[in-house]
Amino acid sequence: MKKLNYLSFLFLTTLLFISCGEAEEKNETIDITEDTEMTDQQAEWDDDVTLTQAERDALMPADVVAEFQGGNLRFINDSLTPRNRQARREATGSAQYPTGMVLSCIDSRVPVEEIFDQGLGDIFVGRIAGNFADEGMLGSMEFAMKVAGSKVLVVMGHESCGAVKSAIAGVELGNITGMLDHIEPAIEMTDENFSEDLRSVDNEEYVLAVIKNNVLHTIDEIKEDSPILAEMVEDEEIKIVGAYYDVDTGAVEWLE
Repeated sequence: MKKLNYLSFLFLTTLLFISCGEAEEKNETIDITEDTEMTDQQAEWDDDVTLTQAERDALMPADVVAEFQGGNLRFINDSLTPRNRQARREATGSAQYPTGMVLSCIDSRVPVEEIFDQGLGDIFVGRIAGNFADEGMLGSMEFAMKVAGSKVLVVMGHESCGAVKSAIAGVELGNITGMLDHIEPAIEMTDENFSEDLRSVDNEEYVLAVIKNNVLHTIDEIKEDSPILAEMVEDEEIKIVGAYYDVDTGAVEWLE
């Protein structure tokens, strides 16, 4: 019996050591996997750099639009690029070479840089309720495109725009009244396709049409009121494109 107990002890001891060895091997595998993931993330982080002037200048407007489209897909899929902000601050401390500019509404649900997965130093952003282009905004656009060398100007409206709805409703309040006057032409454009009883903030189809027409009208105004930008478009130095952002899905629809 003692011999049997001794043999049992040896068996259990051996089994214990084998089990511990297997556990250690499993732990080692997990550690390797974690190390690999950290290495991949570090590599992505290290690769996150701003463009040099030569790299930016070599881009065509179509290249920039394609990058914005790809960035929006990354935003939708919640796979934004890891950002090396310290390196970007150091790189842009004395100079900046953004690829484009986005004119957007001030709405807090429209985080422009995130929507296109762009980091510090990558794009200019101009924001005003209703995303229209007044004299100050036109000057900012001319600086971004003509002086700083950006390639693409995006005019982006968005779903459920409060400024557009206020303009449709005829809101009058302080300086908001004059601001909403800039949206009136888009309302007039849209009214041609809707009977009077359908021209209401309660009609989502009508509101959507005004939002998109406001983008298109703004683009027309930019070309009309800025000979500098109009000439750059004509010479194919830059491209001006319209966009509509869906606040529910995060998707950007490109308008022609």
